[in-house]
Amino acid sequence: MDLQLSIAADVASEITRWLDYLGAERRMSPKTLEAYRRDVGQFLAFMAEHLGGRPNLTQLAKLTPADVRAFMAARRGDGAGNRTLMRSLAGVRSFARFLERNGKGKVGALAAVRTPKLPKTLPKPLAASSAKQMTDIDVRAGEERETWVLARDAAVLALLYGSGLRISEALGLKRKDADGRDALTVLGKGNKTRMVPVLPQVTKAIADYVALCPYDLPPDGPLFLGARGGPLSPRIVQLAMARLRGALGLPDSATPHALRHSFATHLLARGGDLRAIQELLGHASLSTTQIYTAVDAEHLLDVYASAHPRA
Repeated sequence: MDLQLSIAADVASEITRWLDYLGAERRMSPKTLEAYRRDVGQFLAFMAEHLGGRPNLTQLAKLTPADVRAFMAARRGDGAGNRTLMRSLAGVRSFARFLERNGKGKVGALAAVRTPKLPKTLPKPLAASSAKQMTDIDVRAGEERETWVLARDAAVLALLYGSGLRISEALGLKRKDADGRDALTVLGKGNKTRMVPVLPQVTKAIADYVALCPYDLPPDGPLFLGARGGPLSPRIVQLAMARLRGALGLPDSATPHALRHSFATHLLARGGDLRAIQELLGHASLSTTQIYTAVDAEHLLDVYASAHPRA
């Protein structure tokens, strides 16, 4: 069924207001807004078929937990896993909360249905020696690639490990940001800025790349460029990491994001304060950062099991 045909006029009007609110007030990205719009559209399309007509605001408030479970069962039948289903319900619940806050009715059935659980998976950091090798261009010396490209990749990966940046944050840097200072202002999730330290080795890696880059790097332009002079794509960084995995014999879990995990885990292992690490990573909640305490404890147990004489 066409999504537009499955949405009643009063509901469609509220969806527009909700998405405008998320974009303007919550500063969500266009991709996130599109995902939320799609999730709510799928929910309403199912309900239109399930109930035999387009549900309006009054009918949404009358939905039962059985109706929501029927939607979940249908999504599972289409091959949706727990993670996809959880994200889908999150979008629908966000819309329902918006309706309730604005006096448009409460969709109580959504709160009454339990969200699918995800297995807890801990991040897999790299060993410190492997993380350091990621920024050594000599590791990829045998590749038929221009030196400036290898220097560029090394500089990006140095930022991920040395400063704990996300790929999007590193690739969002402007040329003027890399002025040799020992700290950077980074634009993170939710358009929130934070200060991150830059080690001398990372500063040198960036300077080496800038010196070798064959393209002009205007102050307000992107710091990292692709082979044709446009902004560097995250996919290119992922491919560079894949080549390094092959060269160093590392597992598939050694991704660019694993360098960020390694940054946090190695700081914690050396006595770093959890709250300080939270600030460096740009986590809104300390509970997000606390996964690294479990990672570090797991590492200590592995060391104990492998080294203790009675293990």
